[in-house]
Amino acid sequence: MSSRTITLRRQVAFLVTALVLLWAFAAWMTLRDGANMLGVNELNAKVYEPSEPLIATLQQERRASVVYLGSAVRDRAALEETREATDAAVATFIAQSQRWQARLAGSEETDRLIRDTVAQLEQLGDTRKPIDGVTVDRATAMAGYTSVIDSIFRVWRSLGKLDDEQIGNTTANLIDLKRAWEVMSRQDALVTGALSAGQLSAAEHAEFTRLVGIYRFVIQDTAPRLPADDQVALRQLTTGDTFGRLQRFEDQVIAAGPTSAARLTLGDWQSTSQSARDAVNDLILARGDALVAAAIPVVAGVVLRLLFATGLGALMVWASVLASGQLVRRMDRLRRDARDLATSRLPTVVERLSRGERVDVHAETPDLDYGSDELGQVGGAFNEVQHTAIRSAVEQAELRRDVSATFLNISRRTQGLVHRQLTLLTEMQRKEDDAATLERLFDLDHLATRMRRNAENLIVLTGAISPRIWKHDIPILDVVRGAVAEVEDYTRVSVLPMADGGLVGRAVADATHLLAELIENALSFSPPTTPVTVTGQLVATGYAIEVEDRGLGMDPDDLAAANARLGSAGGFRLSDSPQLGLFVVARLAARLGVRVNLRESAYGGTTAVVLIPSDLITDPHAATGDAALSGSQVDTQPLAVVGAQQTRTGQGPAQPSTAVVPTQRRPAPVTPERTPGRPPAAAGGVTDAGLPRRVRRAAQAVAAEAPHPAPAAERDPEVVRRKMTAYQDGTRRGRAAGADDDHHGDGTLTASGN
Repeated sequence: MSSRTITLRRQVAFLVTALVLLWAFAAWMTLRDGANMLGVNELNAKVYEPSEPLIATLQQERRASVVYLGSAVRDRAALEETREATDAAVATFIAQSQRWQARLAGSEETDRLIRDTVAQLEQLGDTRKPIDGVTVDRATAMAGYTSVIDSIFRVWRSLGKLDDEQIGNTTANLIDLKRAWEVMSRQDALVTGALSAGQLSAAEHAEFTRLVGIYRFVIQDTAPRLPADDQVALRQLTTGDTFGRLQRFEDQVIAAGPTSAARLTLGDWQSTSQSARDAVNDLILARGDALVAAAIPVVAGVVLRLLFATGLGALMVWASVLASGQLVRRMDRLRRDARDLATSRLPTVVERLSRGERVDVHAETPDLDYGSDELGQVGGAFNEVQHTAIRSAVEQAELRRDVSATFLNISRRTQGLVHRQLTLLTEMQRKEDDAATLERLFDLDHLATRMRRNAENLIVLTGAISPRIWKHDIPILDVVRGAVAEVEDYTRVSVLPMADGGLVGRAVADATHLLAELIENALSFSPPTTPVTVTGQLVATGYAIEVEDRGLGMDPDDLAAANARLGSAGGFRLSDSPQLGLFVVARLAARLGVRVNLRESAYGGTTAVVLIPSDLITDPHAATGDAALSGSQVDTQPLAVVGAQQTRTGQGPAQPSTAVVPTQRRPAPVTPERTPGRPPAAAGGVTDAGLPRRVRRAAQAVAAEAPHPAPAAERDPEVVRRKMTAYQDGTRRGRAAGADDDHHGDGTLTASGN
């Protein structure tokens, strides 16, 4: 596996784990020695020490039993005394050897051998019962006690030893000497029983000869394996007077054969045999003490290794874990700081710089300080990346400001030209009396209005405020009419009855622009034969305006993406130009605090819901209406709903129409001889269509002559019909031509036909 696929934290953890495992292995090796030392100590205290006096009491009871069986006058009290001592030693051994410490320290073999010894000790009564009844011979009685003593020696052989070869060998040799000591005790019991009975049978003689050979062989075989000091002590013992006298007695018994052994007295034999056995036992105990003294350095070494391997090793491991933990924490902190810098702080600063805000870069994005080591160098690299990114953001912000300033300058100039164009068109409309020409002038008027909205789109891109401002509140119905007047195919827009409500003057321009973008989009992405309806009503949180089309609609993913874009007024990018309408609506909605949401229409198209908050809604009776909307501070022409019965020339019956059409800008007061917005008929008569014929300079003259207008005279209905028929024919031709260029039918909110 490549190291690049493993996290740095895991790599450090792997190294620390390897160190811990190495320490654990060394500690285990040392602890094993320590555990072995503790085990040997426990076995010595719980098994060996209680068993040594047990063997001595069993030997004494064995000799007392054969004496009891061989004597003519049996001393029951002496036998019971030895049995009481044996029972006490048995109870102590069983209690100590069955402790959990002994079981834990011993091996399975040792535990099995101890259980076997305990079982034989518990059956010691079966051995005593025939002796009490004098129904057993001396050899059988001796065999019962010897079997129990041999089981104890087997336990000794299985006891654990320290991991020191010399000490282990010395211990084994001392056990062999102890075995010779036991054989000497057996021959002592055999001879004592024979002397008590006054004779030595042939079987007893043979057994005595065998026992003498065994203990002498064991001593001679063990001596060379003992340390030099022990060899000297053993040689002095076996060549001394006590052993010399014992060997002479043994040789006499062997040479005499199965006889009455009368040449030996019981007192001489017991004193000599007991002295020799005590001398051997004293030698074994002295060598045992020396062995314990020799084992002290070994034990001390185990303890030192235990301290170093476990204590110092644990300290080093702990220090390594601390250092690794500190390293991991530093790396983790560097990772968190770098991630926070890359995903939060730096993007926030860059975004604020891109919006043209003044930002204290050093306070918002301080340098990462991690010292001068490798981690510090990594932090320094992040600092360089941060500085480069901020420099780039500053340059981009300056570029955006320059582009925004350019856009704003172009839009202001364009607005000035469009305003002059609209003023000129207004004058031309007032002076024109030809219906076809007047219709074309109306088309130019709408194109100029759309051009003004496009120029305002550039202003929205720059974040500047629209120059159109109203001082007074405006009825929401007039705002909707003004928005409809800014779209090209306005004849398809049906403004349904709306609830009364006023809009504060500061929000009129942006609200009109926002609604115009939504209405233009609905017109652009719905069939030219279908209407676009606009309706509004008061709701609990403000005023809701719905713009509904009957196009193909949008799929859920696109609808969700469009709503997300409408809910976020982020920075505009050049790559977003196909969706300029979304950005403009989002910017305007954010500026007004308005919520815009797109949802599927019941007709299969799309419904845009504009929720104007309550703080922008005013009393409809306090709004100034069309007079304010068409005053000197606004260029938006109000609309009127025409519900007349209209027919085309030469066509069938009249068809009802609810199309919203633009009215002329605020007309001057009229006299009975003057049509609203036209020169007086007396100046040049009227045309065949009933419109007043214009005479140059006539309008100014008439205006000067008639400062006090009178109520307007009623128009001939036929004249009005012909004018509206001609107007409708022109708008239908323009709509058909525009549908080929602007209609795409995908239902996506884009630049609204711009």
